[in-house]
Amino acid sequence: MSAGTITRRTGTTARTADPPFLRSRTSRPVFDTFFLYALAAGIGVALVAAPLGCFVVWRGLAFFGDALAHSALLGLAFGIALGIAPGIAVLSFAVVFALVLALLERWGRLASDTLLGILAPSLLAAGMVAASVLPGVRLDLVGALFGDVLAVGTADLAWIYGGGLIVLAALAWLWRPLIAATTDAELAAVEGVPIARLNLALLLLLALTVALAVKVVGVLLIGALLVIPAAAARTVARSPEAMAAIAAGIGATAVALGLLASFLWDAPAGPAIVLAATLLFAVSLAAGRQVQPA
Repeated sequence: MSAGTITRRTGTTARTADPPFLRSRTSRPVFDTFFLYALAAGIGVALVAAPLGCFVVWRGLAFFGDALAHSALLGLAFGIALGIAPGIAVLSFAVVFALVLALLERWGRLASDTLLGILAPSLLAAGMVAASVLPGVRLDLVGALFGDVLAVGTADLAWIYGGGLIVLAALAWLWRPLIAATTDAELAAVEGVPIARLNLALLLLLALTVALAVKVVGVLLIGALLVIPAAAARTVARSPEAMAAIAAGIGATAVALGLLASFLWDAPAGPAIVLAATLLFAVSLAAGRQVQPA
């Protein structure tokens, strides 16, 4: 059983060997199955998260993305306790959280940032407690919080790319009304755009994206994969469509650079991917200054 996953307690401790390409710096990672699977999974998640992250940036939903990701830990714990596939369990909890947040916002007693400030740490704490007290559950804290992309298998790739196609197809179908609602919600409502339904659809797409990304970058770093490539693309893009495309390219590049850094320096893959994205963001800031009119 690989590190970074939640497993049932068996009474014996299994020793997990490092992936082969981490055992020797003389091996060539590009020809290693572990590396190729990790690269395919990371790029798949990046291509989904980056375009959706554009709406996170435009709408100021970064804090919501973090809170939604924190609910994944609770989903993982209950999923393994109940014998449910991790991806389905995470998706279920993320969807429930998104619906609860939408209802609480309609209630109107507290501002959204206040609600998220309460729910995000509470969900993370609840996930940790559940993983500790639920019978038959063991949590690898580092893997759950920061990802375990090197343990990706064919079933994970099918989940990532199958779910990713659903997210991208839905996003393409809703693109124009979402842009209209994001640019001027009041005008869009007057023109007959169903604002409430669009907002809910966006939250559900974010929930599915979180479920796809948990194994790649972990609970704590999903928000970064949503926000950083989109923020980097915003500095140089000249249209919403260009921003989405550039963000996807930046996200995929960050995955490749992060995994290469993980191979060269034995660094954890998830954090290395996020640091690579941050470096690309810094480069985009410099490039953005060069292309801005005087």
